[in-house]
Amino acid sequence: MSVARLAVDPLAAAHVLLGATLTVRGVRATIVEVEAYGGVPDGPWPDRAAHSYPGPTGRNKVMFGPPGHLYTYRSYGMHVCANVACGPDGTAAAVLLRAAVIDDGESLARSRRGATVPAAGLARGPGNLCAALGITMEDNGIDLFDARSPAWLRLGEPAAAQAGPRVGVSRAADRPWRLWVPGRPEVSAYRRSPRAPAPGASD
Repeated sequence: MSVARLAVDPLAAAHVLLGATLTVRGVRATIVEVEAYGGVPDGPWPDRAAHSYPGPTGRNKVMFGPPGHLYTYRSYGMHVCANVACGPDGTAAAVLLRAAVIDDGESLARSRRGATVPAAGLARGPGNLCAALGITMEDNGIDLFDARSPAWLRLGEPAAAQAGPRVGVSRAADRPWRLWVPGRPEVSAYRRSPRAPAPGASD
């Protein structure tokens, strides 16, 4: 399916990515939880929780690039997290991949995550998803629609979704930009950041 489906606002792109298939280094998975992130204060989707909010830097420049490219970063300096850039080229936005179901290559995913991890937990949470699929910081900027890339994204029909606030953000904490497939045990639990304002006091 065409990458043009991701050249839209971040919440619409999040709906497109929910139910998509991601194949990386011998593991294929279906995405069941995502979070949308916008951009700069004067852009179409200002978002104080987004890495792109202060403007383009060497670290976040992929968020400003063409849609369909992978933006990776380290959470707390340890866990690699993966986002898919969206929106028109030059406009910052991305969708964080939060959880997935391992469809093929479970033994390989398990070798990366540990023998005792339950199947539903192999790719639950953005850091675990990247670990299970073998996504690294070196994958930053790759084109997910290029057959030569080590990671390849296939878009299907959008899945049925529930929406709620994003996990662990201290800014724009009430924005219902987290989407997930209801009933899936792979979806992560909601945790509000202790630094966020009281519910209802944030956008």
